Amino acid sequence: MPATPLPLAELRAFAETLAQAAADAALPHFRTRHAVENKLEHGFDPVTLADQGAEQAMRELIHAQYPEHGIFGEEYGQEPGTSPLTWVLDPIDGTRAFITGLPLWGTLIALNDGQAPVLGMMSQPFTGERFVGTPEGAWLGEQRLRTRACARFEDAVLMSTSPQLFDIPSRKAVFERLAGQARMTRYGGDCYAYCMLAMGLVDVVIEDNLKPYDVQALIPIIEGAGGRMTAWDGGTAQKGGAVVAAGDPALHAWLLTQLRPAL
Repeated sequence: MPATPLPLAELRAFAETLAQAAADAALPHFRTRHAVENKLEHGFDPVTLADQGAEQAMRELIHAQYPEHGIFGEEYGQEPGTSPLTWVLDPIDGTRAFITGLPLWGTLIALNDGQAPVLGMMSQPFTGERFVGTPEGAWLGEQRLRTRACARFEDAVLMSTSPQLFDIPSRKAVFERLAGQARMTRYGGDCYAYCMLAMGLVDVVIEDNLKPYDVQALIPIIEGAGGRMTAWDGGTAQKGGAVVAAGDPALHAWLLTQLRPAL
């Protein structure tokens, strides 16, 4: 842990600066016929000029303002710093939504203190929304966010980006069983689904095959709003992998009993 308390107000303001730089780089490419590259030899994992430009813009600002901080980004990898603090960046979470013109994408910005993410932001430049989470709470602009009570899974709204995330048979089977029990199941939200959970409009998000930069910004938002977000085994979600978030801590505890056996 850092030896002195973090200046969270200063760092939150800097995260806003990063978000604006990423927006300025990404928005000109949105809903245009921009070039899309495939990261995979087999399958499809798209990356765009917007992803690359947005991350590069954020990296340049971090280098200038906090050269001692580390950086871990989706597009350009990890740069260790001399400080325990690391900025974890996903310039466009929801690239598939981005390239199909849907506004269900966002720039994810997290600050990890060496133990856990302590500041998280999801910026959606097209709608102008910025969701922020810290140990002090979670906000959308000036609006304080709170998850809603939902102790029974039969009453829950469940979201997941895609059923294709679950490529291990045991995990796919438990997800499909739960999806059949929820009041409603929706797909395609990417980072937006987690923010809707923090707003109290969604109750559960269950996913697999995530990377650290997919989740670290979202953990402070969910937990700052009163929810819980962990790995399926109940450990930290910050490494990605199989992740579950719930607005009601009691529902989250129940979900772990259902998900752990599938690991």
